[in-house]
Amino acid sequence: MIGQLAIAVLGELSVSRDGVLLPLPQSKKTRALLGYLAVIGRPQRRDHLCKLFWEVPDDPRASLRWSLHKLRPIVNTEGHQRLCGDHESVFLSLQTVDLDITGIASLRPTDLALLDTETLESLAGTFRGEFLEGLSLPHCPSFEAWRQYQRDKLLRIHTIILRTLIGRLQNNPDRADAHCLALNRLTAEIADVDLPERRSEPREPLPLPLPSGRRSQEIRFCKTSDQTTIAYAVCGHGSPIVRAAHWMSHLQYDWESPVWRHWIDALSEKTMLIRYDERGTGLSDWVAEDISFAAMIADLESVVDAAELDRFTLLGVSQSCAVSVAYALRHPERVTGLILYGGFVKGWRKRGDTHEVATHDAMTALIREGWGQNNPVFRHLFTAMFIPGANQVQMDWFDELQRVSVSPCNAGRLHEAFGEIDVSDILSQVMVPTLVLHARNDAAVPFWCGREFATGIPGARFVDLDSANHILLGHEPAFEQFVRELRRFVVETA
Repeated sequence: MIGQLAIAVLGELSVSRDGVLLPLPQSKKTRALLGYLAVIGRPQRRDHLCKLFWEVPDDPRASLRWSLHKLRPIVNTEGHQRLCGDHESVFLSLQTVDLDITGIASLRPTDLALLDTETLESLAGTFRGEFLEGLSLPHCPSFEAWRQYQRDKLLRIHTIILRTLIGRLQNNPDRADAHCLALNRLTAEIADVDLPERRSEPREPLPLPLPSGRRSQEIRFCKTSDQTTIAYAVCGHGSPIVRAAHWMSHLQYDWESPVWRHWIDALSEKTMLIRYDERGTGLSDWVAEDISFAAMIADLESVVDAAELDRFTLLGVSQSCAVSVAYALRHPERVTGLILYGGFVKGWRKRGDTHEVATHDAMTALIREGWGQNNPVFRHLFTAMFIPGANQVQMDWFDELQRVSVSPCNAGRLHEAFGEIDVSDILSQVMVPTLVLHARNDAAVPFWCGREFATGIPGARFVDLDSANHILLGHEPAFEQFVRELRRFVVETA
């Protein structure tokens, strides 16, 4: 077809007509706008696009008009007016456009299992690089959050495709080797590190791309006894500290998040930090039949074994405090010290407060219906509970974390599972040195819940933090105190 247009967003954005690459505008925002319209594939309000890419004191509407003026000659051809718009909205029609992620972005692990090997290899070849590579816009936080979400989603699909291929080609090592190296190249190209030694057989763990710059983490995978894949990350050097999985985590998204980045940096500055995504969340398997307290303990056990840790400090955050207590009771020989922050001994249903149960039942319904939506009422409800002291940028990241980290269904299931937790009967049996910390005005988990750990575990030391944030923010003195107490405890119990 004369004038056939192809847009590629996997790797650097490119547009070609009849196989010939077209020059793109130098403006990153204009190129990012084209990528956004192509991926979204439906009309977008001009006001929304202005907020996404341009800030006051710029003239957002004038900037948008200028960018659209630059893009029309590229995507429009005789007989095909693909970039359309009126006073209110803009639309890029994809009816006569070949978009490289069409059919890929919606793939699920169950879909991939049904595809033949040749089709999987064809899909793997579509990935030329990171999603919209080179189009990071740090001063456009909403666009950047969307771009990172798409990047992580496609990265997960790419990884699963390659791992599926490697599994199928175990009897064909020469063919499988190319896919093993493809995974390593993802890491090498982004982190600018050397490729590992070439091997002829598939191996675990298989790394994912790492962020550029001096900070680096290695993402690995392991299997639990029920064959659930758990993603875990290793960063820093020194004596190991394992942070048990908490609600709403995503190993890559958290890496740059202003809500969690300071935690990661502080914990990995003088120790080796191992953290992982809970089953049903983040980069771990989202399809998990069992999301019970026992399964949460099994996930932690699998990560510790996969990381080959003999002795380590165990950090529990929020609901993983109870998970950490149960693990320390099962494996006291491996835990040098137990740190519990912002946790609860009994889940919201087990605490037996009828008003609290009714509130959380309503919250479960809200989660299933509104999780990840743009409804500000829903967003502010959770933000006000978890980080009431957050600024707008942190609120926006926290909102996007909902979408990135877990589906509405899994979020509801996990919230229900947390309500059933109860480790009150085993606290007195914990003999591991324990440090308990809790924010004084925590609205997500009441202060007395943390104190209950300290009174129930023999010899536990309790630290009262002057904060209202369930997730301590980097600028507040309470976070500095948390880090100071944690480091002292690690040294004392090493």
